[in-house]
Amino acid sequence: MRLLAENPELTQRELAEALGISLGATNYCLRALIDKGLVKAENFRKSHRKRAYLYTLTPSGIAEKLRVTRAFLARKQAEYVAIEREIEQLRQELQEEGRP
Repeated sequence: MRLLAENPELTQRELAEALGISLGATNYCLRALIDKGLVKAENFRKSHRKRAYLYTLTPSGIAEKLRVTRAFLARKQAEYVAIEREIEQLRQELQEEGRP
């Protein structure tokens, strides 16, 4: 969704390449996002740029992108805190054994 928000003019082929997935998988995911009302595909076949569609996030898509981003950030912050605790615990164990 971030790629589409930043580059609505990407073709499905360009999107597939950027994501490292097949064109068929990209089409499947785009259709699902469109069906859920998160992305709108506007037909621009008559455009001089020769792009068939312009993919834009709907207001619901923007809200979902924010929700997913917040959840991702919260998960990563929790992982960071857990790793900090583990590192501190390992340092204490080494100090107790008389090692720096």
